[in-house]
Amino acid sequence: MTNRELWLNIMHYGEFDRLPVIHWAGWQETRERWIREGMPADADERQFLNAEPHWTFVGVNVSLYPAFDEEILEDTDEYRIFRDRDGVVQKDWKNRSCIPQYTDYTLKGAEEWPEYKKRLQPDAARIPENLDEQIEKAESSGYAIAIGTASMMGWIRNWMGVENMSYLMYDEPDVYADMVDTLAELTCWGIDQVAPRMKGKPDMGFGWEDICGKSGPLVSPRVFARCVASGYTKIRSKLEEYGVSLLGIDSDGDVAQLVKPWLDAGVNVHFPIEIGTWNADPMEYRRKYGREMRIIGGFNKLALEQGPEAIDAEIERRLPIIMDGGFILMPDHLITPGTSLDVYRYYLKRVRELRF
Repeated sequence: MTNRELWLNIMHYGEFDRLPVIHWAGWQETRERWIREGMPADADERQFLNAEPHWTFVGVNVSLYPAFDEEILEDTDEYRIFRDRDGVVQKDWKNRSCIPQYTDYTLKGAEEWPEYKKRLQPDAARIPENLDEQIEKAESSGYAIAIGTASMMGWIRNWMGVENMSYLMYDEPDVYADMVDTLAELTCWGIDQVAPRMKGKPDMGFGWEDICGKSGPLVSPRVFARCVASGYTKIRSKLEEYGVSLLGIDSDGDVAQLVKPWLDAGVNVHFPIEIGTWNADPMEYRRKYGREMRIIGGFNKLALEQGPEAIDAEIERRLPIIMDGGFILMPDHLITPGTSLDVYRYYLKRVRELRF
């Protein structure tokens, strides 16, 4: 059974006797630590760890096109301040891993939206010249294939900032809804450029959001229902035209308030279900929402810092939902610098040894 076949059997509640052994990524400081602890400096981490990616991607450019010109405003030994390709001014530190400090935005509200909307239209130039080659590589990889489905909230938040988007959602909800619809329409166009070229079909549509924090979502369920849900529904319908029944999103933070709205709108794969200080419980989600909610992730990354005993306990907690299907175990975010190479290899060994 290939990795792709195993992935599909788990996600569609077929027969499986093991889990894929997935390595996503770690922070740069994590890699530096592992090199000090014996990993070759030029190593491909997945090959070195005998692990696999969670899936492979195909798609076209469905972000801003043309992007804005990058403009350097200040450059020092410690940081640089620049306007990036999304039109956002940020202070980016050079010698440490951290989120940049965002200081100004080209898109502040409804007045600037037309400039962005015109950069979110179908254009043949969005299609990579080597798209057929990418598809062939994906289809021969043996891994599950996800087709990119953009972002209905997270990209807008990135382009505007939290404060500007928060005002827009309440002062100009129709404009916010138009932003979502524009991204959804472009995403559907992108799916139409990719899916017919494939010998088979994608296994999942997958988009990025990161729209929640430790206190919950930045978009309320009420605003989601009014402005956002129809975007996902449109994308899910387009995927179903090609026989694809899975639509996934990536959102960190406490997603609890948006799980049902997402499910109702057609999003049925959730990644990575960060455990966090709010103690998210994947099995509780299964009990509450049933098998339509699939999960990839759900292993508390901080348990890795605590050693083998904590790893064993975390795996034991997840066994009921693992065995039920529709759940693929992997750490719920990047591997932290507090995780030693030996302990991480122990975690991978434990996952590799699981049999059902």
